[in-house]
Amino acid sequence: MRFRWDWIEPVLSVPYVPTLGPARPDDPLHAMFEAVVAAAGTGEFLPFDKDARWFDSKAEHVLVEHIRHDPHRTLIPTLVQGRSRTVKVHVYGNDPDSRAAGAALARKLAAVHGVPRACVVWFLGPHVPAEEVRGIGTRVQLKTFDDGPGAKPDVQVLDYKQLREPEWFAAFAGTMKEDGFAFLYDQMRSCTVGPVLTVVDEGTVAGAIGPMETMGDVSGRARLLPQYFGVLPEYRGLGYGRALWRAAMHWGYEHGAAYQLLQTEVGGTSDRLCAAEGLRSLGFVNQSTV
Repeated sequence: MRFRWDWIEPVLSVPYVPTLGPARPDDPLHAMFEAVVAAAGTGEFLPFDKDARWFDSKAEHVLVEHIRHDPHRTLIPTLVQGRSRTVKVHVYGNDPDSRAAGAALARKLAAVHGVPRACVVWFLGPHVPAEEVRGIGTRVQLKTFDDGPGAKPDVQVLDYKQLREPEWFAAFAGTMKEDGFAFLYDQMRSCTVGPVLTVVDEGTVAGAIGPMETMGDVSGRARLLPQYFGVLPEYRGLGYGRALWRAAMHWGYEHGAAYQLLQTEVGGTSDRLCAAEGLRSLGFVNQSTV
């Protein structure tokens, strides 16, 4: 499968590559699209795939034979295997029928592959009002370190390994399991991940961000990988989230990262924090079950 980039580029409102996620606008996107197609079905990770830090094999791959590619729109279906068995169709197109065509293809392929869930993924540029995607979209955020890491945290932030009582983090992880911290704690105990930064309030881990890790991107530049990030509900509004975020940015800068890409729930706490900290919005990634 070869893509006509002059067909895709005009409708690429967000730099987002199926199975890989967000990219920078100046990344070699055409090559990245071709790479995920070439790797389809192998179970192997591309060298710059951030998911490689968590799993032994790639769970999502492009259904190459079902790609729909023409001058008006491109539909790229993927199959997610494992616990979250899903067909996703990524819709790149601006005509009114593109999303409907993607939904129809997703339903058809879910039946063909016998998976319980079909989704359509579509994209909107950064100037679309957030109200239009609240509840269905995430905002792609870009932080660069061209001008340094930014302000320092004004609250003490400790590495997890500096905690006086390791059990403090176990309690935090149990409370925040819906935010992924129980999974992260398992990885931490097996010593397979980088540092996790914490804020402690009178013997309670009130918030955490991590793991702190970098990985080379498609061009070989170091990027700070996305982290699990959360503050206990009763400790929100005290500046702990901002302190953790700033400490993480300083860690990234000190360890040679050129930038970080992440996705935030539109209108959520992290979304508002990123806006206040001056991150650049690259647009919205929206998903719905069909």
